Amino acid sequence: MTKSRLRFQSGYPKGMLRESLGVAIKRLNPFYLEKNPVMFVVYIGAILTTLIFFYDIVNNSVFHEPLWFTASISFWLWFTLLFANGAEAIAEGKGKAHASSLKALAQEIMARRILENGNEETVGAAELRRGDIIRVSMGEFIPSDGEIIEGIAAIDESPITGESAPVIRESDSDRSSVTAGTKVISNSLLIRVISNPGESFLDRMIHLVQAAKRQKTPNEIALQVLLVGLTLIFLIVCATLVPFALYSQSKISLTVIVSLLVCLIPTTIGGLVSAIGISGIERALRKNILAMSGKAVETAGDIDILLLDKTGTITLGNRMPVELIPFEGVDIKDLARAVQISSFADRTPEGKSILAYIQKNYGNLIQERVMADCKFIPFSADTRMSGCDGDSVVIRKGACDSIRTFVEKNNGKVPSNYSKIIEEIGLKGGTPIAIAESNTILGIVYLKDIIKPGIKERFQRLRAMGVKTIMITGDNPFTARTIAEEVGVDTFLAEATPEKKMNLIKEEQAKGFLVAMTGDGTNDAPALAQADLGIAMNSGTQAAKEASNMVDLDSNPTKILEVIEIGKQLLITRGCLTTFSIANDVAKYFAIIPAIFIATIPELNVLNVTQLSSPHSAVLSAIIFNALIIVALIPLALRGVKYRPVGAKSLLARSLLLYGGGGLIAPFIGIKLIDMFLYQVSLI
Repeated sequence: MTKSRLRFQSGYPKGMLRESLGVAIKRLNPFYLEKNPVMFVVYIGAILTTLIFFYDIVNNSVFHEPLWFTASISFWLWFTLLFANGAEAIAEGKGKAHASSLKALAQEIMARRILENGNEETVGAAELRRGDIIRVSMGEFIPSDGEIIEGIAAIDESPITGESAPVIRESDSDRSSVTAGTKVISNSLLIRVISNPGESFLDRMIHLVQAAKRQKTPNEIALQVLLVGLTLIFLIVCATLVPFALYSQSKISLTVIVSLLVCLIPTTIGGLVSAIGISGIERALRKNILAMSGKAVETAGDIDILLLDKTGTITLGNRMPVELIPFEGVDIKDLARAVQISSFADRTPEGKSILAYIQKNYGNLIQERVMADCKFIPFSADTRMSGCDGDSVVIRKGACDSIRTFVEKNNGKVPSNYSKIIEEIGLKGGTPIAIAESNTILGIVYLKDIIKPGIKERFQRLRAMGVKTIMITGDNPFTARTIAEEVGVDTFLAEATPEKKMNLIKEEQAKGFLVAMTGDGTNDAPALAQADLGIAMNSGTQAAKEASNMVDLDSNPTKILEVIEIGKQLLITRGCLTTFSIANDVAKYFAIIPAIFIATIPELNVLNVTQLSSPHSAVLSAIIFNALIIVALIPLALRGVKYRPVGAKSLLARSLLLYGGGGLIAPFIGIKLIDMFLYQVSLI
């Protein structure tokens, strides 16, 4: 993988900060800010203090403050709003910068459409419609999502995925799906368009990476309820200060009340919560993972159970045949011939590897007469068999239980050592494939999986995160158990069908668990749609992509680990900053309240630990600190708190110690330093 990617760069594109500042200013309107109750309170406070300032220019009220003080408070309240909006605008701006390069790519692509008379016409990609047939030759970009109906070619997917290594796409296989914006670098393809303008995967990417409009997640809504509750509490607290001031014969103005309210409500997390959510989507993009919504990223952080396909995820990919095992009375060449015939229409990777094995070791055993008489049956995920039907021959190849059922329905007998051979292969970690002709089982093809290096360590990391792993495979239970024990998954589902996968997900969800699944085939689509988090491979079928709420552009199924880490990082970042914000508010309360009332209630001097210069200095220093702390935390909100796979108790303790403790200490130090600065420059 290249380190430099056209779209998913982590820096700030030229002009983006300036554009984000403009967006932040435009969002200083009540219709936008009302979506964030905390910032809306700051907005109302900024308007009130500004109006008081202009009123005091003309009139002088005993309950109002000096003009310099009111002006300073107003300035810092508007500053707080600007940078709270700016944090969200910067996060959105990074996504929009990614989208700009994609739009430029989409606008430049031309297509050669095949007409009914066989001629070609050159049209823009926007003119293509579902069902159109196009030809794409070496050096040309693919103009729309499609399925290859003729040809095989190497495809450069780096404009979309950032992956430098080309991939092979071919017709009549599970690798026939192609994506708009990718480039053919060898041979020529005939492609059927499967999307209308505005519906292609590239179009959806452009829309999604902008991340400008997103639904709030349940956790984010819960956080907002908490923030509203705290805001109401401190609103009541500040309201009670008015009668308290009158009772103690202290002078307290509306400007001071507004300032106190803004300082005490959770403005820090209120100003950063949107930026945290949007940056989660952007961090997923930097890992080449396209999240369909912020909810998908957040769900990843709460996942309890993960379902993974064995082939291509736990193993390297194609299972390779290592031996043909004929049953008693069956010649090895007759078995090889039946295997070759039954694999002719099997376009799965295993089917292709079996054909190559037979051709290499036994040559071509199929007679032309048999080929002419046969109706070849491709492999089906429902029957889990392939084969052929002819006048002189009926052959099936497939899962051992499916072949047993097929033979028994035809009144055939199963060899006495059938189960024993299957079990022995399974205990070795292999996969047995049975071959039957008419009502007789001829033998077994022994397929061997190659476990991916380092996969066991990945499952250990998932377990440390509290995620249960379930391996899904079409293999028999013996094979599944052996591989499951070797790689360290928690459990497995053997002889899996689309219905079994979906039912397993429903069962776990009924227990209250959140379930994630990875997949790339059309047969995975129902389960991907049912899962709380469905991650489709970019190399997979269109049905799988549409059923999922995430797409891995690198088509690396093991990247689920990074997906979960990104989700947990988002939740942890929000939790840590919320802890800091609430602790911050408590500290500011005890830092500035004693300083305000110390003149009329000298006994409060014992609580004035910071020894601030004056009540005006206390309020102004707190407002300045309140604004600057948001600015200081923007990089952390966008980058995220580093995730470590530790237990919940350790994580909570660390968050309370670092961010809770920091939130309690920082205001005392920050407000005192600002107070000293204001005093030194004679502003107070």
